[in-house]
Amino acid sequence: MHSFRPTSLATGVSAVIAAATVLIVPGRAAAAPESCAQWTTRTIATGYGVLENLAFDGRGNVLLSEQSATGASGSVRRLAADGTRSVAVGDVDGPGGVLVVGDTAYFTTGNSVSAALMGRADGTIRALDLATGAVTTVATDLTMPNGLAQLPNGDFIVSKDVGTGSMTRVSASGATAPYAPSLTSTNGLAFDRARDRLVVSTTFDPATVVTFVDYADPARPAPQTVIPGFGPLNSADDLTVGPDGTAYVALNLAGRIERVDLDTRQSCAIAHGLPLSSSVRFGAGPGWNPDALYVTSFLGTVTELTPPGP
Repeated sequence: MHSFRPTSLATGVSAVIAAATVLIVPGRAAAAPESCAQWTTRTIATGYGVLENLAFDGRGNVLLSEQSATGASGSVRRLAADGTRSVAVGDVDGPGGVLVVGDTAYFTTGNSVSAALMGRADGTIRALDLATGAVTTVATDLTMPNGLAQLPNGDFIVSKDVGTGSMTRVSASGATAPYAPSLTSTNGLAFDRARDRLVVSTTFDPATVVTFVDYADPARPAPQTVIPGFGPLNSADDLTVGPDGTAYVALNLAGRIERVDLDTRQSCAIAHGLPLSSSVRFGAGPGWNPDALYVTSFLGTVTELTPPGP
């Protein structure tokens, strides 16, 4: 859910490659990614703007946070299982993470690189009532809130992969505080309820890391898995935790989906050739396959990944 835009993609990639020549240590080649059994890919939607994130509303729709190429305007879109498209919330400035809890869809706004670089605290967390369509504001004064997760006590965590101050905890009252400050360039967030820990991915650090944070004591040293490849060229984006406790991470620039075993700390790629993938979720609700992963991209596509048979 970081904010490379198609109009500036060549510039962004050039900058990343330039950084790679400085940061890669001579004589230490990055490990090559391993592949698991490959999942079958099927494109189910095209023609959207820059898609940052997705979440299923449990009512037969997937909610998509869509930005313009400049990031200046956007909306939260609905895509029904039968292909019908509609707007859930219009005129949203820089929509980022989307999180459905019961009858409410929470989403972030103000997710742009310019906000991070300028220190602009114009980001928010908003709540969409899925029954009535009413939108309320949960928190304000956030800087580039990108990923979004909720802790068991109801507090939210938002990530930021550009600039200082990587994660912020937001209480039910809207009060904010730094969270797990030792982590940098954080992006994807998902709470693993089976293990009571927050799963976090990093984007622009030299190594792509998936960290498991003890939410009750976020300052504790946390177990980590390093995904093969140079971090900025992987450009890890959003992630999800499946019913089996396994994490799945969208690698944006690398164009692949990585499976990360949270217990063994091993990883492998389940799908390649998915350029600028930004977010991934298991299907939920009428008409959606609960065993399949659905992937958004900055190219405006939604792709279904079906696991191999037994």
